[in-house]
Amino acid sequence: MSENDSRTLWVAIIGSGPAGYYTAEGLVKNAENIRVDIVDRLPTPYGLIRGGVAPDHQSIKGVMRRYEKTSGNENVRFLGNLEVGRDVSLAELREMYDAVVIATGAPNDRRLGIPGDDKAGVVGSAAFVGWYNGHPDFADLSPDLAVKSVAVIGNGNVAVDVVRVLAKTTGEMAASDLTSYASHAIQASAIEDLWMLGRRGPVEAKFTHKELGELGELENCVALVDAGQIPDELGDIPEKAIPVKTKNLNHLRAFAENDAGDKPVRLHIAFCARPVEILGDKRVTGLRLEKTRFEDGKYLGTGKTFDIECGLIVPCIGYLSDPMEGATFDEGRGLFPNEDGKIEDRLYVVGWARRGPTGTIGTNRPDGMGVAERILAEVSPRGKACCGGLDRIASERGFRITSFDDWKKIEAAEIKAAQGVAPRAKISHIEEMLTLLDKC
Repeated sequence: MSENDSRTLWVAIIGSGPAGYYTAEGLVKNAENIRVDIVDRLPTPYGLIRGGVAPDHQSIKGVMRRYEKTSGNENVRFLGNLEVGRDVSLAELREMYDAVVIATGAPNDRRLGIPGDDKAGVVGSAAFVGWYNGHPDFADLSPDLAVKSVAVIGNGNVAVDVVRVLAKTTGEMAASDLTSYASHAIQASAIEDLWMLGRRGPVEAKFTHKELGELGELENCVALVDAGQIPDELGDIPEKAIPVKTKNLNHLRAFAENDAGDKPVRLHIAFCARPVEILGDKRVTGLRLEKTRFEDGKYLGTGKTFDIECGLIVPCIGYLSDPMEGATFDEGRGLFPNEDGKIEDRLYVVGWARRGPTGTIGTNRPDGMGVAERILAEVSPRGKACCGGLDRIASERGFRITSFDDWKKIEAAEIKAAQGVAPRAKISHIEEMLTLLDKC
């Protein structure tokens, strides 16, 4: 196939996380005369697989091999270190390509929206997880861990990840890709108490049983729950949810039998508690919570409050996408309004940028595949010779694009630098990545 063939369909995907890669896979598997350029603002691909998945959950990161196979397709290119809105506009991409897909995810933390949520010591989970995962945006965050108590707000898997990473020993994290600076900070911390707090009850909590169960296997940290908060029955829930919810309650019942003095660090898991105020002057000293009750399908405040002391608060309450000039954006919901993935003619959206931060990594597969199918059905080649367009712009404007081969060089250097059984030693700064490539 000639790249300048007028029959070739040219598609640009903005974002190289799971949604972007599944879309690319769907496109090249179901069309021959097609070229797909995956654009990312970082020099490295894979989005939250690299920068968001818990460092001690390496099996989940194995999905990268599938994405690598897609990048090995001759009709797919990865163009990293290229930010849409800074280096090239969405309008320019739409002019160069037959279709453009926004797959930028939801990188921003949703704020608590309560008094004091701007105090020092409040660090959203996107930032905190990005910090310990070596994401370049957050590598220099340096959260203050010289505190005795940390409150993690939320009862989903992200909250479970945060408390688990803070609680694990160096030995427990040895086979992870936790950054060395985060490992040193966590092991040198003064943390004695961890709190995982959520407004929902145990049945409605969003964590899954496997992740919850890991909290009962920590070497130096004992999981604690008030037995009075655990219901005897599941109540009226969908039948398909019964197995998972039953296992969750069984884990919690086991935690309720633990003794607070069993291990040096205590993890307090509390339900039906809604944060209403962050205490302290300029820096966090505590958190005020209101007890909630379940009524008519909603958790409502009771007016009864209690305080806990803490020096660090990590809200894990959801994420928002970034707007992009040239695309309609819903500020309230933090996503791009769309109709089954279509924003407007020849402009599409997938993943969290499409539906909000819901589902698992695998949820993005039918999402991306569906949008790919729609593009192939709706969009026809306009006969434009897109090949080299971004390369030409890069040359004219003096910025540098990284390729998938460049990423493999970065990856090889990280693997070589790994200590012990760790899979890699992450490079966390863009400048360091580019300097490495200059030496290769």
